[in-house]
Amino acid sequence: MRAIAEKIRLPSPGEKKMSKQSGEWNQDLSDEKAISLVKSGHREAYRVIVERYKKKAYYLALSWVKNHQDALDLSQEAFIHAFRKLKKYDESRQFFPWFYQLLRNLCIDFLRRQKRVNCSLVEFVSLKEDPPAQRAELSRALWAAIDKLSGEQREVIILRYFQQYSYQEIAELTNKPLGTVMSTLYYAKQKLRLWLKEAWGNYSPSKGES
Repeated sequence: MRAIAEKIRLPSPGEKKMSKQSGEWNQDLSDEKAISLVKSGHREAYRVIVERYKKKAYYLALSWVKNHQDALDLSQEAFIHAFRKLKKYDESRQFFPWFYQLLRNLCIDFLRRQKRVNCSLVEFVSLKEDPPAQRAELSRALWAAIDKLSGEQREVIILRYFQQYSYQEIAELTNKPLGTVMSTLYYAKQKLRLWLKEAWGNYSPSKGES
């Protein structure tokens, strides 16, 4: 895999460059200063941000996708997305919480794409003895319903049913109180059951999840 710095286009000969000797570009730069320099044309200053947060980003992605290579890919992609969005970044906000939202959304999208193909629905719905064609149709209906949920509700559904995290682990991962996680999950399931019943008449909740 190529390094993040290699994926992000470095300055062309006509662009402003930073001088390491000048003391402007070093790891002591604050996030705000580094981002300000990037936005003013000093692209190389973004390396300060990448070096500062790449390990944290990797482990956060790993906690979501549970795979080393996927976590590397997603953390790299998040830095690239953030770099491309810096012009719209509000410098009054802290960088990392903003960056984490990008990373989290990428992880959720990744899991959703993977689970459209690979996820067993047995833990979430009772499929009875439906033939494969009907199971595939139900899977599509389920994911269409999940996509209609709010971001927070979709997040806990994916973490609980497709990543098999416990309630406590979800609370720690999302930095939310346990009670909030449980209530969010409850209301998300109620919405999914309603939508699935409308879209799929044979749907019934699995045991222990009614």
